Amino acid sequence: MRGRRRFLIGTGAVALAVGLGLAGMYRRDIGRARRALAARPARIVETRHGPVEVAETGQGPALLMLHGTGGGFDQGLLLARGLARHGYRIVAPSRFGYLGTPMPAGATHRHEAEAIADLLDALGLERVAVAGVSAGAIPALSFAGLYPDRTAALLPLVPALKPPGAPLVEPWPPLLEQAVFAALGSDLLFWAATRFARDRLIGTVLATDPALVRAAPAAERARIDALIDTLMPISARVEGLLFDNRQTNRVLDLPLDRITAPTLILSTEDDRFMTARNARWLAGRIAGSELLILPDGGHVWAGHDDTATAAMLALLRDVQAAW
Repeated sequence: MRGRRRFLIGTGAVALAVGLGLAGMYRRDIGRARRALAARPARIVETRHGPVEVAETGQGPALLMLHGTGGGFDQGLLLARGLARHGYRIVAPSRFGYLGTPMPAGATHRHEAEAIADLLDALGLERVAVAGVSAGAIPALSFAGLYPDRTAALLPLVPALKPPGAPLVEPWPPLLEQAVFAALGSDLLFWAATRFARDRLIGTVLATDPALVRAAPAAERARIDALIDTLMPISARVEGLLFDNRQTNRVLDLPLDRITAPTLILSTEDDRFMTARNARWLAGRIAGSELLILPDGGHVWAGHDDTATAAMLALLRDVQAAW
């Protein structure tokens, strides 16, 4: 009996120590994520659809970077880092439901485009290049169609949208749906996934083969690690995540026939979100657009950031005189 008691006490002590250690790791990581957000100079701009948070970096012709699902202005700045180094002023708003930008009632992609127009007015920007990554491609396309005279160039990158005729997404089983929503509402659960199920997270949330990330150069692995960091704290991004989920899983009335800006559409063949299909469909709908489908790299174009940046810069420099 004494031996069993000592065993239970010892096991409990080990479990407590492990739990305290994990709690300390979580507090450190979530604290670092919040400090990183607070350290960036974002501000709030009022628009017809409510306040929009925005941050800027760099100098030169202005490029609007619309982040993907799970992001915010911090992800936008990260995604455009290479362009900022090459002489562009990056304007990175938090889209509806992300970080400091609340979700308006009845929001649509057209409302996002209108809010973007108001944001640009407040910043004194009449004409910009517009890039949209993943679900951020939807408001980028909407803005370019609704405001063609204000769009110097258009860059839909790994565009997450549903073309007409695309197969319906099978609904999740109820228990899985409950588990996913619980994780999205819990910084602790999501943090645990980044720590202890990282490959699974890369394969699902980033829609990328984890083996490609492991095989990528160190600089690329660091970029993707930083991208994962911009998903935290996840609780500050839940409303935007759910909005994006609705937008990307139904056919939208995007004004594609009104887009006149020079356009580069980029995707990868092995993106698990099937954005290569979407990119080809867009290329057939946007007159004169250029299509670049990389052979692999998943949704984050792992191993190909230099190639993607070079292609974007080529388009931007071609149109810069008319900016």
